[in-house]
Amino acid sequence: MKLKRKVSVIIPTYNRAEMLERAIRSVLAQTYQNTEIIVIDDGSTDNTAEILNKYDSEIRHFSMLHGGVSAARNMGIKKAKGEWLAFLDSDDYWLEEKLEKQLKFMVEKDYLISQTGEKWYRDGNWVMKGDRHQKHNGWIFKYCLPLCVVTPSAVVIDKKVIEDVGFFDESLPACEDYDMWLRVARKYPVGLLEDKLVVKVGGHTDQLSKKYWGLDRFRVKALEKILTKELDPEQEKMVLQEIVKKLKVLEQGRRKRPDLPNIYQDKLHQYMNTLEEYYGIKEGETIQM
Repeated sequence: MKLKRKVSVIIPTYNRAEMLERAIRSVLAQTYQNTEIIVIDDGSTDNTAEILNKYDSEIRHFSMLHGGVSAARNMGIKKAKGEWLAFLDSDDYWLEEKLEKQLKFMVEKDYLISQTGEKWYRDGNWVMKGDRHQKHNGWIFKYCLPLCVVTPSAVVIDKKVIEDVGFFDESLPACEDYDMWLRVARKYPVGLLEDKLVVKVGGHTDQLSKKYWGLDRFRVKALEKILTKELDPEQEKMVLQEIVKKLKVLEQGRRKRPDLPNIYQDKLHQYMNTLEEYYGIKEGETIQM
């Protein structure tokens, strides 16, 4: 099967010069070569510019004032010339057949978005993913509610899908990928090629999961946004109950932090009342997923 469509590989980066070079090399080494590499330097203050200049003839790179990963990805999307978009975080890297195998899978199965399996590397060791991070194939909206189960570095997506659902939300300082894939999975099936073709590297101190307390704050915002979309009754029930679950966790965490105002309790009661009034679901009851 001959694949002709150009893939724009978007790499946002911020002060990760050494890791960035590894990411770029992993794209240059791909067996599928109809690509363009777009690196968005999100206001780095290290020697990122030196690394980018080193690959000047092989990549397109742009600089911006530090605005966060969503703003950087969005700039990359706007600069992209390819019909397909692939995302690669600058601390991750790909195995050399990643794009070729994934694109063949997408063409054969007629997916507009897919992801691959991945390996995890943390603090110098290979680690096993927990069950809660299990990936699924097809209509995965319900699996996207508890936490993000789509890995940006593993995704290839038709640019038309982004044009349909919108860009990454730049108002979210974290969980911007959770928000994006919720919007996508509501309208499109997400293919899964289980081959582990991405290496996710973690353990460094600048990861957003270590920077922010209570990531469920941002997931609740994303869930509230998705409630404004056209959901079927079962989807709406699942979203409402997930909001309640997350607000309970946030309220418990707030009680351990006396400096934080009481900002979750009223909202929690509001959503619990909505579940009971419209769906007859009382506190403690669950919905079949």
